[in-house]
Amino acid sequence: MTEAIKIDVWSDIACPWCYIGKRNLENGLAAASADEDAPVVEVTYHSFELSPDTPVDFEGGEADYLARHKGISPEQASSMLERVTGVAADAGLEYRFDLLKHTNTVKAHELLHFAKEQGRQLELAERLMSAYFTEGRHLGREDELVALAADAGLDADAARGALQSGRYLAAVRADQAQAAAYGINGVPFFVVDGKYGVSGAQPAEAFTQIARQVWAEHREADEAAA
Repeated sequence: MTEAIKIDVWSDIACPWCYIGKRNLENGLAAASADEDAPVVEVTYHSFELSPDTPVDFEGGEADYLARHKGISPEQASSMLERVTGVAADAGLEYRFDLLKHTNTVKAHELLHFAKEQGRQLELAERLMSAYFTEGRHLGREDELVALAADAGLDADAARGALQSGRYLAAVRADQAQAAAYGINGVPFFVVDGKYGVSGAQPAEAFTQIARQVWAEHREADEAAA
């Protein structure tokens, strides 16, 4: 049996382009899955904090954060948010920056590592990003994270214990160290089979093409070894 393509994705819950990239990846892989010789793909999410010094309770809205973080005017920040909202809509996502609660994401990343151990990482990644960008949920608060973990099919008490123990923080830091070793300084960033790097929220068609190309390489390797 041909070995699955492994796609490692570095992203941040608070990164609007990461959710767009996630959806485009999924749509691209879905298109490839209709092929007669459909690629088999395993996707794993890894931690990246765009702004680790952000407080849990950030004062102001998303435009305020962008203006401060990037050193631009509030008007420029609002224009950037309008643009990304439009791109998100093209990907089938309804961003609500008017509701968004900007916060520190390290606990959300810890929870994703807990979910990975439970085989529910993809479900939780989707739930967290949807909650953050479309529902205005506060992902810096333990009770919110526990509720969202339960939505994703995880045990609420176990999720709370994972957050309170801090035992997944080392895994978050290990992901960040790997990103630094790869030279990743922006997300989303996709590493395919540990050898191809894809930067940014590429269109779905690009991911379809990548999956087909790498799957063909896997098939050729199988035939060469036979």
